[in-house]
Amino acid sequence: MNAQGRIEAGPRQDARPQSAVSTGVGLAGLAGLVAWTVAARAQGWAGPAAALVGLLACGVPMVLWSLLVDKVHRSPTTGIDWDAPPRPWGESVDISLVKIVGLWAIWGVIGCLYCIARWYWRGDYLFAMQVLAAGSAAALVLSIPYVFWLDRRLGEPRDGAWQFGRLLIGRGRDIDRKLLYDFFRSWAVKGFFLAFMISIVPGNWRNVVSAPAGEILANPVNLSLWLIGAMFLVDVSLATVGYVLTMKPLDAHIRSANPYAAGWVAALICYPPFILMNPGGPLDYIPGTAGHNAWAYWMEAYPLLMALTGIVLVLLTAVYAWATVAFGLRFSNLTHRGILTHGPYAWTKHPAYVSKNLFWWLATLPFLATSGNPVDMIRNTVVLAMVSGVYYWRARTEEWHLMADPAYRDYVAWMERNGPLPRLINRLAGRRSPEPVAAE
Repeated sequence: MNAQGRIEAGPRQDARPQSAVSTGVGLAGLAGLVAWTVAARAQGWAGPAAALVGLLACGVPMVLWSLLVDKVHRSPTTGIDWDAPPRPWGESVDISLVKIVGLWAIWGVIGCLYCIARWYWRGDYLFAMQVLAAGSAAALVLSIPYVFWLDRRLGEPRDGAWQFGRLLIGRGRDIDRKLLYDFFRSWAVKGFFLAFMISIVPGNWRNVVSAPAGEILANPVNLSLWLIGAMFLVDVSLATVGYVLTMKPLDAHIRSANPYAAGWVAALICYPPFILMNPGGPLDYIPGTAGHNAWAYWMEAYPLLMALTGIVLVLLTAVYAWATVAFGLRFSNLTHRGILTHGPYAWTKHPAYVSKNLFWWLATLPFLATSGNPVDMIRNTVVLAMVSGVYYWRARTEEWHLMADPAYRDYVAWMERNGPLPRLINRLAGRRSPEPVAAE
């Protein structure tokens, strides 16, 4: 209280850095996906076409929210100057034509790699190839007006695609290699992961939509497994949309792709065809156990414990899905598309990795072997610990990449001072966490 008798506000608490994505955009996508899933279950629409409509059902609301509510197209990080008059056609047409050459060429390279790689022509990947083949014609046509329109408004239209186009037409003497290499890395990420995400969309959709209600509600295990599947459907759907909509007007473009080889290795060994955790792989921790749902096997005689474990597993999967929803339109491995600080990222820097690994330990219980052989118990426990180590490695390489952005450094500093999980880890390790900072 001051001399005039008025109560003065004290110093504000250590404020969390602003997130590049609002909470609303992810919730809008989630609402659209849930609405379509409910309608599809009522009508029995469990096929791949309905699964693709599910992507639209979550993608369109996120685009509308981003543009109409968040007005992300006005963000300075888009590189678009909406207040200045569009660049004259004569100044941008040559740039746009060269850029289109670069874009079409990189798409052609990715298409050739799809043709060469055998795994893209069997199993679930066949569906992804069909979708991408159908979409490629539309992409080629729509890219022409899009590039011409965008280049007239960008502050600097000479990006990586333009650099690649110049290289192809023989004007590459003064190429900006940094832009060019980041362009290659960005499209390598999109080409590899988009095909994988599309390939798993129909299976997740079918499992959630086609399961009969009576079977779902038959027992706690079935209910838990169905809810876990629903959480994965949310994750896969929003992540797939994120890989598709890497666009500057949505402020969802790739700022940079991870330049560290270690980051690529750590990520790729978690996905087919390079995955090391598959059955028979070097990091397969399932042999000699009761499988991925070992918790239900070992707790069958303890219904209450089994039900409680199912609840915890559902919650862990919900955190994993929540971490993807928080990205809105921007989910992508190995890239920087804006720094997130909200949702589960206010609790820990890597909520998806933490929840995923806790889920695996609780679901598989690798230290219990149906064979009764202590060798199996030791091996599976150690191997799963190595899998967790891989995700720690992934987290570290991602941080090496993102630390180049001052916004991420501010977030890391705030998290060390305020993040519940970092503070808990520091306490358990006997380290003192930095004290929260009061701002004026």
